[in-house]
Amino acid sequence: MQGPRTITARRLIKRTIIQSGLEAVSLAASAGLFSGARGRGSIFTLHHVRPAVEKSFYPSEHLSITPDFLDAAITTLKAAGHVAVALEDLPGHLALGKDAAPAMVFTLDDGYRDNAVHARPVFEKHGVPYTIFVAGGFVDRTHTIWWETAEALLNKVDRFDFDFGGGPVSLPARNFGEKYTAYDALALAMAGPDQDAIATRLDELARSSGVSPEAIVREEVMDDGELRDLIGSPLARLGAHTISHANLAQTDPARLRDELDRSADRVARITGERPVTLAYPYGDRSAAGTREFEAARELGFKIAVTTVPGVLQRSSLGNLLSLNRTSLNGYYQKTRYVEALASGIPFMRNAAA
Repeated sequence: MQGPRTITARRLIKRTIIQSGLEAVSLAASAGLFSGARGRGSIFTLHHVRPAVEKSFYPSEHLSITPDFLDAAITTLKAAGHVAVALEDLPGHLALGKDAAPAMVFTLDDGYRDNAVHARPVFEKHGVPYTIFVAGGFVDRTHTIWWETAEALLNKVDRFDFDFGGGPVSLPARNFGEKYTAYDALALAMAGPDQDAIATRLDELARSSGVSPEAIVREEVMDDGELRDLIGSPLARLGAHTISHANLAQTDPARLRDELDRSADRVARITGERPVTLAYPYGDRSAAGTREFEAARELGFKIAVTTVPGVLQRSSLGNLLSLNRTSLNGYYQKTRYVEALASGIPFMRNAAA
C-alpha cells in the first residue's frame, strides 16, 4: 500500500496535470482549432450543487459544484451555441443531423436534496431541462452512501481499523495524506465483489464511532415527497439509478436485473410511469459494459449514460445505452474549462478509438 505522502503527492500532481491540460485546451478552443471535435454536444454529469463547503478532509469535493458555477456554465454554453435538450429528447435531436446546434444535456446523480434547493432555481432561470437519477435505496433510507459515510468517519477519527476483505488492517488517519490512504483503500475494495459486506462493515464502524450513516442519507437525499414536488416542474425528469448503487459489473445476472427492474419500478411509483432513462452507478468501464448495456435494453430502457468522458458523436444515435458524459468537476470550476470540455478536444483520442 502506498504511503500517505505518495498518495497526497499523486493526487496533487494529477490535478495539476488536468488543470494544465484544460488551460491548453481552452487556448486551442479559443483559437478555433479542432472545431469539429465538439461533435453533437455534451451530456454533463453533476452530483451536489450547493454553496462552497469548507472541510479539512474532503475526498468528494470533485462531486460538488456551486450554483454560481452552474449558472455561469449554462450561460457560457449558450453563448457558444449550445441548445438545451432533455435527455429523453436526445435521440430526436441527434436525428436532426450535423446541421443541428450542439446539445447541452444536464444530468444529476443520486437525488441529493441540494439539487432541488440550489440547482432547480438555476435550471428554471435558464429554462434548461434536467434529469435526476434516483437510487431507490437512498430514497427509502434502506441503503447508505458509503463515500459520504467514509468522509464523515475519517474526518472524525485518527485511526482506521478495518477489514477490506483480507483480514483486519489498522491504518493511521492523523493527517490529510493518511486519511486519503485509508479512503483510497476503501474505494478500491468497494469496486470489488465484496462491496455489500464492506459497506456493512463500514456502517458498523461508523456507528461505533458516533457517525450515523442513516442520518447522512436523511440529511442529504430527497425523499419520495420531495421528488414528487420536484417533478411538478416541467423541466425536471427522473431516471433510474439502481436500488443500492451497486457496481453492477460485480453483481451476478439475477442481481443485475433486479437492481435495474426494481429501480425502474421505484421511479414509476413517484412519477406514474416507468422511466426510459438510466445511469449506471460509478459508470466507468469497470462498472458498466456489454452485459449491463444488454440488460438495460432487455428491461426496456431506451437511453442509458455512463461516466466515460466524451462528447456526443454521429455514432451516439446507435449507442443510446452506453452514452458518454462529461463531468462538471468541483476541482475545476472555471467557465473556460467548461468551454474546453465542451470543445471535445480532450476526448479526441477516445473518439478516434
